[in-house]
Formats: sequence, structure tokens, C-alpha cells
Amino acid sequence: MTFRIALSGINAAGQDLRITANNIANVNTTGFKRSRAEFGDVFAVSAFGVGTNAIGSGAALNRVAQQFTQGNIDFTQNSLDMAISGEGFFTLNDRGSTVYSRAGAFGVDREGFVVNASGARLQVFPPVAGQPDRFDGGRLVDLQLTTTDAAPNATSAVDVGLTLPANATVPTITPFSPAESRSYNHSTSVTIYDSLGTSHVQTMYFVKTGTNQWDVHTYIDGQAVGGAQAIEFDSQGVLTTPADGLITLPAHTPTTGTPPVPNGAADITIELDVSATTQRGERFGVNSLTQDGFATGRLVGVAISPEGVVAARYTNGQSAPLGQVVLTRFANPQALQQLGDTSFAETSESGEAVRGEPGTSSFGVIQSGALEASNVDLTAELVNMITAQRNFQANAQMISTADQVEQTIINIR
Repeated sequence: MTFRIALSGINAAGQDLRITANNIANVNTTGFKRSRAEFGDVFAVSAFGVGTNAIGSGAALNRVAQQFTQGNIDFTQNSLDMAISGEGFFTLNDRGSTVYSRAGAFGVDREGFVVNASGARLQVFPPVAGQPDRFDGGRLVDLQLTTTDAAPNATSAVDVGLTLPANATVPTITPFSPAESRSYNHSTSVTIYDSLGTSHVQTMYFVKTGTNQWDVHTYIDGQAVGGAQAIEFDSQGVLTTPADGLITLPAHTPTTGTPPVPNGAADITIELDVSATTQRGERFGVNSLTQDGFATGRLVGVAISPEGVVAARYTNGQSAPLGQVVLTRFANPQALQQLGDTSFAETSESGEAVRGEPGTSSFGVIQSGALEASNVDLTAELVNMITAQRNFQANAQMISTADQVEQTIINIR
């Protein structure tokens, strides 16, 4: 019996060494969670229980328990790398099967899907159509980076905030002509866009016509858009006409070339907002000048927020949400089935998968451009290796001692 007990101890120490070796081997594996050997003693129990003088029958490995403590966050240069700071797993579609992982080293396959090294696709909540700030938490889809251009948006509003000089004089050269600088007082320009994303230059000329009175002449690509638009100020320099500060310009057909010909885009209709314009001081100043159009955009990158919102960034300064990263947690993560490649599968003992958005409830947040390192403490593993080695040697010595005892008994005459 002593031989068997010592042999169980050798087996237990050997298993402890194997687990320690596996932890050390994966010290640099992204998202790896160290394992811990949990042993139990063995008793030969009869139907009537164990007697007070019963001696155990050795040791046995009860469980290899994963330790899901947080690993260090290491920053990288890849915006698709993601680390979870807190609780939760990435949800992945592995060829139709749902798997989970803490390893966030992602890239893009030839179809534009965001995948890990094993080809499993990252799952996200899709954006709600027409509501870019909301996501459909009832559906999971594979995250795919769009490769198409972002559609342009025609300019429909131009906001002009100017300071017109109160001491300006009425031009002596009439009538107004953009080619004659002495026929107007000041001018400013802004780039606008048509429905095809083609840029055009809108120039506004300001002509003093009387006390607190000005005319605004608008030209697009050198072509007049309507006639003069009158604006007036009170004695405090506050705009009074138009009362709402809005000037709706006539529709303009965008053109190209010399001589200009229509470029096929829809007519441009612009509402000019001059409500922020004042008449004060002695110098002309442009305080603000904005418009709401933009050109066609090409994909230049991806941005991921701490809440897991993945947005595509385009060359025209716009961004579009592609989805929100799905995190999953379990009541008993130690009961998850290990699949290799730092992936896990749900089991009956792990509890139901609970999915949610990063940063909500007890879910962690997403750190973009970073990876979660292995939680293996190399120093602790080396100490545990020495301990397991001592245990192995002690049990081997126990077998040697038992052999000597039995040999002595046999030699009794």
C-alpha cells in the first residue's frame, strides 16, 4: 500500500510540474490565463464511512482551474488590437460556432471581416438604421470593415459670422463688379460641395450702401447667384434685417470647365445664415465661416471607443459606426471548456452566457491599440516548480524507504 500511496504522490507532483510548465510556456501568450492544480486526498470509504484509525490512500488531481485575473495592458501600434480592462470575453464566430476569448489581437481577412489569428470573426451589435448613435442589442453580426467610399453630402447651409466695420464708406465705383475691388468693401470665401462631392468656391462680397446698411453679393465659381441681398443693423451693431438672419439663395446649377458647363450634379440651394454677423469696430473680421457639405471620402482608419463602438474614418473628415463590440460574461468562467488558441466554449457548468455592451453593468471597457498580456507570474511559477520538484523527490524517496523496509522484513530469519 505504501508503494501505491507514494506513486500517487509522484503522479500528483508530475501533474503539478506539467501545469507549471504549461504556464511558463505561455508566459508571452496574449490573453492566456494561468492554470492552478487543485489536489484532494484519497480515502477508501466503505458503506459505513471511514474509521477513526483509517489511513489515506494518497493524492489525486481534482481539477485544473483557470485563474481569470486581469493581465497587464500592453500598448501596440495596431488600432484593431483590443484589450478588455475588467470582466468579460470577446464573442467570436468560429465557422458557425460561438467561442469566447480574452485575446484581442485582431486583423482583417480578404473579405474585410475582423478576425483573430485562427480566422474566428469578431461579433458586434449592428447599428440601428438611421440612428447612428444606437445599436441593436438583440442581434449579433460579424464585424466587417467597409471598403466602399463614403457618399458625399451637398452643401445646404453656410454660416457666416463677420464683424463689419461701422466706419466703412460707401464705394464710389458703381455698379458692383467682383472684378473691380473698389466697387465693394470686403469679401470672404468658403469651399462648398455639390451632390457629386465636387468642390466649388462660394465668394461673398459685402458692399456698404448706407448708414447701417449693406448688400451681400454671392458668387459660386465666379457666377452670380441671385442679386444683392440687403442686411441692416441697429445703432448697437446688432443685425435687424433679415430678422431671423437667414438668406435663402436661388438654386444654382454647378458647372465645370471653361466655358462652364453643367457637371451633372443636382442644383445647389443654400441657406445663408448671417445671424452671427455684427457691425462694430473699425476693422473687418471673419469670426466663423462653416458649411455642412463634404466630398466623397475614402477609408483611412478605424477608431474604437472605450464603449466598444467601432467607427470607420474617412478622408472627408466623416466617420460612420460599423458596430459595437459584444462582451460576454459567465457566472462560473472556470467551468468554460478550453479549446486552444486562448479560446473557450460555454458548458452547462459555466452558466448561461450574458452579453452586453462594454462599460455597462459589470462589463469591462475596451482599450484600443492594446493587448492584454498573460497573467502568468513567472517568479511564482518558478517557486512552484521548485516545490513540485521537492514533492516529487520526497515521494520517490518514500518508495525507496518502503522498499528497504520490505527488504528488511524479507531478510528476517
